[in-house]
Amino acid sequence: MQGTRRLALVVACAAGTLGLLAPTADAARFGKRTLRLGMHGSDVKTLQRYLTRVGHDTDVDGEFGRGTRRSVKRFERDEGRRANGVVSRSDARLLQKRARAASGSDVPTTPTEKATLTSDGLAVPPASAPPEVQAVIEAGNRVARKPYKYGGGHGSFHDSGYDCSGSVSYALHGGDLLDSPLDSTGFETYGRRGRGTWITIRANAGHAYMIVAGLRFDTSGLRDRGTRWTRKMRSARGYYGRHPRGL
Repeated sequence: MQGTRRLALVVACAAGTLGLLAPTADAARFGKRTLRLGMHGSDVKTLQRYLTRVGHDTDVDGEFGRGTRRSVKRFERDEGRRANGVVSRSDARLLQKRARAASGSDVPTTPTEKATLTSDGLAVPPASAPPEVQAVIEAGNRVARKPYKYGGGHGSFHDSGYDCSGSVSYALHGGDLLDSPLDSTGFETYGRRGRGTWITIRANAGHAYMIVAGLRFDTSGLRDRGTRWTRKMRSARGYYGRHPRGL
C-alpha cells in the first residue's frame, strides 16, 4: 500500500493512546509480562506451544487455565525451579531456549522442510518449524481468504478485510512478533536487515508481502486463487528485505 498510509497509521496510534484503540493483552510478546492462571492472549498461546515442544502436552487455546498451570509446574520441576505455576520473565527465557533446543538447535538452521498448501489454499507448517513460525502460519490462515480492503487491519488487528501490510501485520502479530500494525513503509525498517531463515518480509513504499517456510503470503494471490498463500515466488527487486530476529 502507499507510503502515505504512514500518516493514517500515526493518527490511529494516537487515537489508541486516547483509549479509542486501547491495546490488549494479546499484543504482549512472550516473555514481556509475567503469565499466571486466568490470563489470556497470544503470548499464552506461545507459552502453550513451547510447553508442548518440550514434552508437556498443553492445549493451545490462549487461555491460561488449570491445564496450562499443571504443565508449567511440570516444567518448573524438571528445571529444579520453584513449582508455583507462574511464568516469570526468567522462566520464559529458559522455556524458549529449551523449546528451540528441542527443535534441533538453539539457533534455527536452514529449514529442511517447507510448508505445504491444502486444496482450499491454507498453509500447513512443517513439523520442524519453530513455534513462532507455526503461530504466524496459523494466524495467516485466519485471514488468507479475507477480502482485500484498503487500510484494513491498521486501526485494529481484527477487521473485515485486509490490505497487504495489514495482513502481514496480522500474521506476525499471531506469532508475537509484532505489537502494533505497520504500513508497507514501516516494514522497511522492521526487525533485522536481510533474508530470514524462516520468515522474510519484502517491503517498499507501495507494497509488502512475506515468505514463511517457503510459501509466499501476498494479497496478489487473492485475484487468481482466492488465498494469500502461494508457492510461486516473485522478484525481490525494489524491495527491502527484513526478518524477525532469530527467525
